[in-house]
Parts: sequence; structure tokens; C-alpha cells
Amino acid sequence: MSRYDAPRLRAALAAVPEYVPGRVPRQGCENLKLSSNENPYPPLPAVVAAVRRQAGRINRYPDPACTALGEALADRLAVPADRLVFGTGSVAVGRLLVRAAAGPGDEVLYAWRSFEAYPIMADVCGATSVRVPLRPDETHDLDAMADAVTDRTRIIFLCTPNNPTGTVVRRAELARFLDRVPADVLVVLDEAYIEFVRDPEAADGMEFQRTHGNVVVLRTFSKAYGLAGLRIGYAVAHPDVAAVLRKVGLPFGVSQLAQDAATASLAAEDELLARVELLVKERDRVTAALRELGFGLPDSDANFVWLRLGDRTAEFTEACAVLGAAVRPYGADGVRITVGEPSANDTVLRAAAGWRH
Repeated sequence: MSRYDAPRLRAALAAVPEYVPGRVPRQGCENLKLSSNENPYPPLPAVVAAVRRQAGRINRYPDPACTALGEALADRLAVPADRLVFGTGSVAVGRLLVRAAAGPGDEVLYAWRSFEAYPIMADVCGATSVRVPLRPDETHDLDAMADAVTDRTRIIFLCTPNNPTGTVVRRAELARFLDRVPADVLVVLDEAYIEFVRDPEAADGMEFQRTHGNVVVLRTFSKAYGLAGLRIGYAVAHPDVAAVLRKVGLPFGVSQLAQDAATASLAAEDELLARVELLVKERDRVTAALRELGFGLPDSDANFVWLRLGDRTAEFTEACAVLGAAVRPYGADGVRITVGEPSANDTVLRAAAGWRH
């Protein structure tokens, strides 16, 4: 029998939490997967055609600079291309930011509950997480977050709309917050769900990124653009910050399939955003229906809604599973429900009605 001698790995990694993906519904209920904030609509024909054209060339490395996509996105956002950094989803670029800015003895500040990847990013780099509780209305407490900044703070994540609560940071409060944060601290506006925002007072990260050298905006093609399976997102940052991110990034990390699909998606943006509008209307319908059933939930500007159910979280999750629907439980805090097609949303509403009564 061969002997296994455990290699000497970093002991600190034993305490790093694992990322928990959304649950998968039972076979035959794929449209009821409402646990991962995916776009329920298939990619547009133009996007599929772009992927097929590139599929015959996958023996070649992708363009490491994402040149064509960078030019198209720079034009779309009205920013110089040297401010753009691409990665395998916005979460991957977020990890690059932490890797570039924080290490042992440094602090990574974020609200809680928020995106579950933040503590993992900090722990992997040996940095210390500083969690600031959300307000009772599920929004970021920016005053408390500013008070929590120390000389060890290296990076602050503001998830807006926040995952899993769906609430946004508003423009005026963000301006006040940035006035209080030292200019050498990175402030990352994680806007993975920006296309779903309808609150007129919500902050647009691009407005602040143009005027603040320490502000970085994260966005993705996974949600509104429906390219979750190809993994592509990006950061918009000051050119000096962007240059460092490229230095610590993975060469050839973004596949050419993903690059071409994202470029085609930008060209078909009107069609894609029409689908987003359908999801926004469904989000509002689901929110109203849940409130009529007696649930209290915050206004969401994302493609999901949040129910803070406390120690009844698992019970509600199981009630949905009985009807075939997979939703996303968060310990003993609550449940996040992705907005899907109307029939899928109706299934969850039936489960919610039965659970309440």
C-alpha cells in the first residue's frame, strides 16, 4: 500500500470557507433553478453564431489583451481602453484586486450580509475581514463603514445592488462616504446587477470612477447578458491600478469564446436589455405578490428578491424544493430567490402561499 505524506500547505487555508454554489433542482425542473441569479433566457442567435465561429479555433490561445472586446466596451462606457481589465467573471477580477492590495496585517472591509466571495478573497490572501452589519432596512450603513476604516484598511467592497438583499447604495450617500475614505484606500463598487437597477437615486459607479482614482467598478456579462457559462467580467479602474491587475492576472485567462460572445452581446444590447426589462417587471410582480402574502422584503434592484426568515430559512427552502424549485438559503439569515420565467416564479409563489398558511 502506498503511503500518503501530506504536503506542507499554508495552515491558514484550513479556516477559509468554501464558496457554496446555488442548489440544483431535481431532474426535469431545470427552469426552476432560482438559486444562482442566472438569466433564464438562452443566448441570442447572434451570440450563438459568434461562439460557433470561434469554436473551430479553440486550438489557439485567446487574445490576452481582449483587444476587440476592449475597444467595443471602451466605446460603450466612454472610457479609455487602458482602464479596462477582464477576467473570468467579475469575482475573478475582485480576487485580483485583493491580491494586489491586501496581505497579512491588512484589512478588507465590507458590509454583511453581502457577497459570500468577499471573506474568501480576504482569507486566501491572509488579510483580515472587517464586517459591518447592514442597516435594519438591509442597506449598507456607510457611516458605520467609514467609522470602521483604519490605517490597516486597504480595500472596501460596496456591493450595489447588494447580493443577497438587492438594495442599492445611493448617489448622495456614496459621495459623502468617498469624502471620508482616504484616497489611498481602494473602494470597489461591485455592480454585477447594474442593468436591473431602476432606483433613480442609485449610484452609478462609472460617474465616481471618472473622478476618483481610488474607485474601481466591477461588472459582468454573466447576469443581464446571460453569459454565466462562459465566465467573463471586468473592472474599470485608474490606469495605474489596471496595470497592476494585469500584472497579477492569469495570462490567457479569458477564453476567445467568451470574448467573442461578449462582443456580440454588446452589439445586440437593445435585444438583451429588452429581456432585462421583462425580468424587472417579473421582479416587481413577485415582490408585490410576496408582500400580499404577508412577507416583509426590501425593494430589490437586482434580478432576485430577499426574504429574511431567520431560523425558518431551511423550512422555506424545503417548501420550495417539494414543488421542484431550488432557491438559495443563507444559514439562519434568509432566502434569496432568483427571478426566472413567469411559470417558475409562480411555482415559488405557490410554495410561499402554502408555507404561510
